[in-house]
Amino acid sequence: MTGKRFDAIVIGAGQAGPPLAGRLTAAGQTVAMIERKFFGGTCVNTGCKPTKTMVASAYAMQLARRAAEYGFSAAGVEADMKAVKARKDKVTLDSRAGVEGWLDGMERCTVFRGHAAFLSPHEISVDGETISAEKIFINVGGRANVPAMPGIDDVSYLTNSTIMDIDFLPEHLVIVGGSYIGLEFAQMYRRFGARVTVVEKGPRVIGREDPDISAAIKAILEEEGIAFRLDAECISFSPRPDGVCVHVDCATGDRDVPGTHVLLAIGRVPNTADLGLDKAGVAIDERGFINVDDELRTSQPHIYALGDCNGRGAFTHTAYNDFEIVAANLLDGDSRRLGDRKTAYALYIDPPLGRAGMTETEARKSGRKILVGTRPMTKVGRAVERGETKGFMKIVADADTRELLGAAFLGASGDEVVHGILDMIYAKAPYTVIQRMVPIHPTVSELLPTIIAEMKPVA
Repeated sequence: MTGKRFDAIVIGAGQAGPPLAGRLTAAGQTVAMIERKFFGGTCVNTGCKPTKTMVASAYAMQLARRAAEYGFSAAGVEADMKAVKARKDKVTLDSRAGVEGWLDGMERCTVFRGHAAFLSPHEISVDGETISAEKIFINVGGRANVPAMPGIDDVSYLTNSTIMDIDFLPEHLVIVGGSYIGLEFAQMYRRFGARVTVVEKGPRVIGREDPDISAAIKAILEEEGIAFRLDAECISFSPRPDGVCVHVDCATGDRDVPGTHVLLAIGRVPNTADLGLDKAGVAIDERGFINVDDELRTSQPHIYALGDCNGRGAFTHTAYNDFEIVAANLLDGDSRRLGDRKTAYALYIDPPLGRAGMTETEARKSGRKILVGTRPMTKVGRAVERGETKGFMKIVADADTRELLGAAFLGASGDEVVHGILDMIYAKAPYTVIQRMVPIHPTVSELLPTIIAEMKPVA
């Protein structure tokens, strides 16, 4: 082997890479950290941090528009998109600088700014410089999927990354993709003042969720003026003098959806194509995700893949948990595995959807005898007091074992309240534990015992 040798190389400064470098260097190891663009990964630069900052701006504007409901006046609420972007940029840049500064000042860590590519199972080229290590950790994340749809190369389009760079309000934003990313941007930009149309290939939005959740979310967004074109089997694009036209083959409605701008929100792909993984003997699947075992090892046992690039989680919290699993096994003698992780995530529209464990649909398909309890937010005192009564809460349990299987909380504080169920799922506690607790009033969480007490068997 040639070039400088380290104990470990970490490729990518996303959510898993920097804390892993911190643990390895604290254990006395020398680490090379390689980042070719922005420190902090998707979450800091184009994902959670900037989008939720903009969601907060949109929420504040919407609340101000409802001022009369709360007993005060706030006329003339309009978005200043340059100010919205400036606020978002500050949050992002502060976070990015924090990660970069931490790594630059980390003892025994050498930061390389450039593109990494494997030369062999132990050697990495960084813009022409060769380094090597006994262990290598890949944390390269993913990017927006841009499939080869007819006409896509003939039009200008935005992705979740490039839309972060605009400081103006699109007159009519057509969003292709009715899942988590698409719906968050749809509500956000509608509240900023844009006309918004969502084009979705499937028969309903966020098809991963139960039908009642999907229907409720669509109704909430339609009430705010967002238009939907579902069952759009054949989607194509063509330029227009004033923007772009999205062509759809739907059962009903006009087959042309003209807009000033189009946002592609149709999934993510891993950043693995230019890593030279074949030279390292690292196996990938048909979509380019790196195959890993339950401890994040690739087909080369000394090479690990963490975060979005392994296809085993698509969230900041799952990427960070990948770090925890690797660090526990390598440094702590603590056996932690991917298989121990439970499903948990949120959709950050307003009101948010908090999800944990199985959906009701999944529970039914499991063959178990299940109990289901629901509660509309109109019957939650805290939601009524806050004037936020859209949505409902649902809990699913095993009728025989009393095991909590999952929950979907679409409503005020749903992304926080759902952790009460997630805690019980991890603890493997029966639902009677929550049923008998005495929660604080007035909160949204205080309804958990009531929902559980009212659960009914379903066929």
